[in-house]
Amino acid sequence: MRSRSRSDRVGRSLTRRGDRRAHPEPVPTLTPTQLLVRIRAQFRSHRPPPPFETYTLERKQLRNDGFPDVTGSYTYHVWVRNGDRAALKREVFRDDYEYPPEFDRPAFDEARDPGPPTADVFEPKPLKPHPVSEAYTPEPTTTEAPLIGRVLSLVEFDYRVTYVSIENDLVHLTVAPISDPDRNRLREIYADKTTFELKKLVAADRLFLTGPDNDVFADRFTITMGLVDGVPVVTQIHGIAGSDDRGREYQDDGKEVDFYFRDITFPATLPTGTSTRVNMERIKNDYPR
Repeated sequence: MRSRSRSDRVGRSLTRRGDRRAHPEPVPTLTPTQLLVRIRAQFRSHRPPPPFETYTLERKQLRNDGFPDVTGSYTYHVWVRNGDRAALKREVFRDDYEYPPEFDRPAFDEARDPGPPTADVFEPKPLKPHPVSEAYTPEPTTTEAPLIGRVLSLVEFDYRVTYVSIENDLVHLTVAPISDPDRNRLREIYADKTTFELKKLVAADRLFLTGPDNDVFADRFTITMGLVDGVPVVTQIHGIAGSDDRGREYQDDGKEVDFYFRDITFPATLPTGTSTRVNMERIKNDYPR
């Protein structure tokens, strides 16, 4: 922030001591709601994300007996076109074999792996399940929210802030949905107290089980954020499964799971055919190994 000298009266007093120090303007204090809006505005100032991204997704979990769950742990190389979130992913096995590519649309709170790393973490959950076959609407180009009198002045419709604290270099917000808690998924937000860049989030998600009952359990995600080429990205997710809508606690393998997003890049192009599964057979060999 720019600095300026005090009034002439103070200036004359300092001059007698031979000191002409400059004094900074007082920093306006943000209300809890303004803090939330400022953090989200900083995140949205980076959007939309680059048109293409690639990354390695590694999922790790344990069985109930504490041993690695081989079935529920895996690694994928993923290529995403962010305009409609179409993706191809190829499973990697022991670094020396890769399976054929599969069509996908990574997403949070859906019956598939979360992602991509550049996902809009403030986006509400869809009103209804979004199958892989449905393309997403491209994000509009956004600009940073306006400032009024150097203080962000916007109305917050999604969350109310219930707690604020400063923890070392971070500002920590606990939030509660104003309405529709099932769609507004954020519960805690950590951001740099100076730049307001996101550092960590706690969000409500869901664990979908395949089987005769198609059970769905609450899943608490702790999401670690980082920056790649100046773009905010998800780098790690730690999930803990809770209970279903009948109050039954999840006790099976993979109650706790970790997702690691590594080797994130934003290439200028992707191999052709990323948009539909129809083209997958003809472009298998185009994808890096």
